[in-house]
Amino acid sequence: MELEYWQLLLLPFFFGLGWMAARVDIRQVVQESRVLPRSYFQGLNFLLNEQPDKAIDAFLEVAKGDSQTAELHFALGGLFRRRGETERAIRMHQSLMERDDLGEDVRLQALSELGQDYLKAGLLDRAEEVFVKLRDSTLKDEAQHYLLEIYQVEKDWQKAIDVAGSLPDLYSGKEIAHFHCELATGELMRSRFEAVEQHLGEALQRHRKCVRASLLQGDMALQQNRPEAAIEAWQRIEQQDPAYLSLVAQRLLEAYRRLGQAEQGLALLRAYLEHYPSLDLLDSVYQLELEGGGSAAAYKLVRTELLRNPSLLGLEKLIGARLPLVAPETRGDLEMARSIVQGYTRRLARYRCDNCGFRARQFYWRCPACGGWETYPPRRAEEFDSSL
Repeated sequence: MELEYWQLLLLPFFFGLGWMAARVDIRQVVQESRVLPRSYFQGLNFLLNEQPDKAIDAFLEVAKGDSQTAELHFALGGLFRRRGETERAIRMHQSLMERDDLGEDVRLQALSELGQDYLKAGLLDRAEEVFVKLRDSTLKDEAQHYLLEIYQVEKDWQKAIDVAGSLPDLYSGKEIAHFHCELATGELMRSRFEAVEQHLGEALQRHRKCVRASLLQGDMALQQNRPEAAIEAWQRIEQQDPAYLSLVAQRLLEAYRRLGQAEQGLALLRAYLEHYPSLDLLDSVYQLELEGGGSAAAYKLVRTELLRNPSLLGLEKLIGARLPLVAPETRGDLEMARSIVQGYTRRLARYRCDNCGFRARQFYWRCPACGGWETYPPRRAEEFDSSL
């Protein structure tokens, strides 16, 4: 396709238009940069040089000098809160709330940020008051989320149930089942068995595989001197999640002892150990074998289990069971070996949260670090690591 001469004449014209547009854009950028205060650029420079404290001071100067910097207020307030400087965060968001020129959306956001400051500072009553106000706003779901966090910290489980029930997309039946189990635990301590039954029934209705509810049903039955019902409740855990059987091993044996059937109970635990290997279950059966059959029976049990599932915790028990069976002159070497192994097993004999990795010596239904429910598998860190 050939170009006409008059079309060639248009090229300089379009080039000139492009040059003029670029000049306008550059002038606008330069003009806007002149409007920004010097403290703003100082703050950026401090950030680039990894001097966050000086950067914060510079940005605070910007915030004081410009009443339209709501986003900067939010950024600084959030930064103070994350750094643990909750008093500064509260003052920042309170000063923002006092302004008369805020739009409704910005005011609601400022109120929410203030509630989060109170929550971080442990001022739960003030935080609750803020988020209750936000229940009827566009930030309703966010407010409900923080209210649920507050009620869990305060252990106000009935309010937690009400709030979680209004957010079915965010909270499953598992969390609500645990709230009912918390209420049932409190009623069980007061021997209010009807209330216990009601809450545990609600828990199982919310989450039919709620192991904790079955465990508490067995505890209630044993407290009522109904060992057969207790055994039945605890045996249901095998269908719900057999990994939790280690939590009821001692309970099962106690119920069988009340029935005069201790050997039958021990046989059941041996069968559980064979089908569902667990270091905690091994520890329970080991202690029972040591009490009933002596060191030889305990040694045989641990050796068989160690061949099936090698572990340092199992090795420690093997050495402990072997010690009384060897000649006195060789016990020193075994005791030294056991001491060395124990140094490692102290770090391994802990539970670990699947959600945040927090480790603890005892089992928790709710992680004390991240607050997750049922995030602690009922197994030790050694088993957790070996399964990866």
